[in-house]
Amino acid sequence: MTDPTSHSAPTVSCESCGMPIETGRYCAHCTDADGRLQPFEERFERMIAWQARRDPAASRAELERATRAYMATMPAWRDHPAVRAS
Repeated sequence: MTDPTSHSAPTVSCESCGMPIETGRYCAHCTDADGRLQPFEERFERMIAWQARRDPAASRAELERATRAYMATMPAWRDHPAVRAS
């Protein structure tokens, strides 16, 4: 018997950042007001800022390296020239 209080919907991951989402390809954090994927540079800077909050002692170079490595695992960015060049 299913739990009637359970409201979990099947989730998928955002193809840009990996955040769990219920539908679509990208989460609200990775899209613009029209639902389009934000440009790479904008997303890269925002992901670096998120990494910096998680690891305030990391240098900018370390944050960039870690962010590019993570983005290389994401379907939206893995073939982007800025990610492939790293």
